Amino acid sequence: MSETLDPVATTDLDHRQLAEQLLAQAKEHGVDLVGPNGLLNQLTKNVLETALDAEMTEHLGYDKHDPAGRGSGNSRNGVRSKTVLTEIGPVDIDVPRDVNSSFDPQIVKKRQRRLTGIDEIVLSLTAKGLTTGEIAAHFADIYGATVSKDTISRITDKVVAEMAEWCNRPLEPVYPVVFIDAINVKIRDGQVTNRPVYVAIGVTCGGERDILGLWAGDGGEGAKFWLAVLTEIKNRGTGDVCIVVCDGLKGLPDAITTVWDRAIVQTCVIHLLRNTFRYASRKYWDQIAKEIRPVYTAPTEAAAKERFVEFTATWGAQYPAIIRLWENAWSEFVPFLDYDVEIRRVICSTNAIESLNARYRRAIRARGHFPTEQAAMKCLYLATRSLDPTGRGKARWAMRWKPALNAFAITFEGRIVGDA
Repeated sequence: MSETLDPVATTDLDHRQLAEQLLAQAKEHGVDLVGPNGLLNQLTKNVLETALDAEMTEHLGYDKHDPAGRGSGNSRNGVRSKTVLTEIGPVDIDVPRDVNSSFDPQIVKKRQRRLTGIDEIVLSLTAKGLTTGEIAAHFADIYGATVSKDTISRITDKVVAEMAEWCNRPLEPVYPVVFIDAINVKIRDGQVTNRPVYVAIGVTCGGERDILGLWAGDGGEGAKFWLAVLTEIKNRGTGDVCIVVCDGLKGLPDAITTVWDRAIVQTCVIHLLRNTFRYASRKYWDQIAKEIRPVYTAPTEAAAKERFVEFTATWGAQYPAIIRLWENAWSEFVPFLDYDVEIRRVICSTNAIESLNARYRRAIRARGHFPTEQAAMKCLYLATRSLDPTGRGKARWAMRWKPALNAFAITFEGRIVGDA
């Protein structure tokens, strides 16, 4: 019995053989793989010119040298040369022209000097915190191409409209948990000052991280500011949030209960732990982390209090500020102990938040400071965008999500599964 050939496998084999043949010919004639006269440059030139010629044929309605074009009222009229910047460097191409000048190419548009892949490279480098000057130097070093700072700025400015669309996109109808965090950004407004940018991160009913938005503040935010932010989130479709985790931001708790009257406001255990380590020498961090863990993993408030007394006996004399920190936050911390262990695990899961903050800090640190608030927001949005091509910054929150979902569904009966 004869074997049936797989057309896809056959095509892949043909492409591989063709590639090997081209490489062999290039090597035989001393042609480099990359560079101005390299194999990839020539292939890109041929592909672009072939596509442009096909567009001209479709535009005119007949092939080159086809007698059917005689007397048609329009015909080919030579070519014009231009250089386009691609991911492999500058490529010189010949763009066909027509007599009536009505040809409007799409693969390389009129006045287009770079392929779309270059824009994505610029946006990716900006998301990593590189300045326009550093990006220009990168293209000169890697691609041997000159890209002006103005061009780079125009490329990044294109995402402003995309950012506005992202900030107004519809959201999930219900989030089991929403975290509100802040990151400080240096912005020059007459003088360089630290300005907070707030990020809201929702955990969806599917167990994914969803970055809801970014909001710039001035450090003096109150209830009015937070009411506007949370109302915006609600107007984008989020009718209910079970738990909002925040860190003592003025006016925020009242705004939360005004917008979502059934939401529970929980002091952020993550921030409490983070602030704990700020008061301690780094060499003791591992030991402190081990000994504070029984406090926030205790089954009841009474058990947590016992563990905290033990912690105080060990560390109180050396780090009294840590003890004072926990004592001051105790009344806002203990509601956490009423939750099921699976819900606690979601609230205390730092990976999704810390990976986002690390990306933000890397981008901000590389820039130092920003000339305007919009420049800072644009950089943070691009960092968010780089986490996920859809721009939503999706990531799995916890590996064991189903047990957590069941715990949420029981604790907040009728609000999770029914509304999701």
